[in-house]
Amino acid sequence: MPTTLTRLLSLLAIGACALATFACVPALERPTSKPIGYYDARHFLARTGFGPTAAEVRRYAVLSREEAVAELLRDARASARSSPLTRPPAWATETGALRLPRGESAPPEERQAFRQEQIRNGLELRAWWLSEMLASPSALTERMTLFWHNHFVSSQQKVRFARLMYAQNATFREHALGNFGTLLRAAAKDPAMLIYLDSAQNRKGQPNENFAREVMELFTLGEGSYTENDVKEAARAFTGWSLNRDTGHYQFRPGLHDNGIKTVFARSGHFDGDAVLDLLLARPETAEHLTRKLWREFLSEEPETHEVKRIAQLFRSSNYDIETALRGLLLSDAFWSAGNRGVLIKSPVELVVGALRQLSIDPGPALPLALVSAGMGQNLFSPPNVKGWPGGEAWINTHTLLARKQFLDRLVRADAVPAVWLGTFPGTTSAEQMQAAQALLLPLPPSSRTNLGAGEIPDAMTFVRATLLDPAYQLK
Repeated sequence: MPTTLTRLLSLLAIGACALATFACVPALERPTSKPIGYYDARHFLARTGFGPTAAEVRRYAVLSREEAVAELLRDARASARSSPLTRPPAWATETGALRLPRGESAPPEERQAFRQEQIRNGLELRAWWLSEMLASPSALTERMTLFWHNHFVSSQQKVRFARLMYAQNATFREHALGNFGTLLRAAAKDPAMLIYLDSAQNRKGQPNENFAREVMELFTLGEGSYTENDVKEAARAFTGWSLNRDTGHYQFRPGLHDNGIKTVFARSGHFDGDAVLDLLLARPETAEHLTRKLWREFLSEEPETHEVKRIAQLFRSSNYDIETALRGLLLSDAFWSAGNRGVLIKSPVELVVGALRQLSIDPGPALPLALVSAGMGQNLFSPPNVKGWPGGEAWINTHTLLARKQFLDRLVRADAVPAVWLGTFPGTTSAEQMQAAQALLLPLPPSSRTNLGAGEIPDAMTFVRATLLDPAYQLK
């Protein structure tokens, strides 16, 4: 393993032990009613967004933990309920029949034209979402939209219709911080999901188990909380859930539905798909599975069992209000613990969007950014399989680490960045401004420290480049 990669991954283990050199007082030693201060504000926004700007950190630094969480959720709620700031491609909101060349009788040129059209649309869609992430006033809304995209997985490779992938994205954004039960039902009947997990082929006498299995294993209960018989019986309940290709919407087809008695989780009845979703939501494992997954997204790779159970109980008691789960996680002592700083690896999207936001760079057309992210292993609207991107250390290998470093290096060498950007930081000397910039960009002290207090001070480009290429910048 290359030396740089070894150092990067070792930072995950040593984590925030070195935060004392950043003058960060451990959060547990400070009453939560007091302002959280600069370093806690930076940690809070780095975990819930894509890369905080100095202005955002200063805005939150004067708030208490409770006030900071309330402000963040209020902004996200408002953003989720509004239209995207970036206009989607014209084809994305089209209605009417799904035009698909059918069968081998379709001329080859017609099938080829369809494939090329959807490839173009897919690229436009990726560029649009990257633009929205950069423009959105609520980074948490886009982070949660991305979280649900990687939870209720669909991929354009199988769905084919980019228009359906856009509609699914809009559903995730609308319910990003709403009610999980409502989101679960919307995702289960989403046209992209109906195609991706073969629900449209699920019919009486020939049940297809794909959706029934994944809704238990991945979307709700988690592994080990159901039996094979539960999957088989639930698949019968979901028969008749289909897609109307003349409208592009969900349609229930009674003639294809199995009305017989099914036994799921030791309960019997003439269950349909909605009844099975009710049974899944009634199980405590669902709240725990989701809380554990949110913990890994926002806190650390190793959830604390007792805390997961406590927050999951709040989540379930709220009738699956997603804000309640997030509030519980973000106000937990574990979230603010010094031991959980700098222990998560940024995803490619977080790295790309975060760097542009933090350095105040207008990237122009977003398609190259989408392609850069894909080259790093995160191709939006095309997760690798039904389990989604695994995240964590899987983001880093010799190829992707090189791609990350090349991207960051190109950013700085586009001479619009360093000197003007550094001038926005407080300080009477260049060294003071560089220290302030470093405190914003890195969750941990740099592995290769530059003496900014005395001696020769690096020029702006050299400093910013060295900071971005430090292994600590890959962490959050």
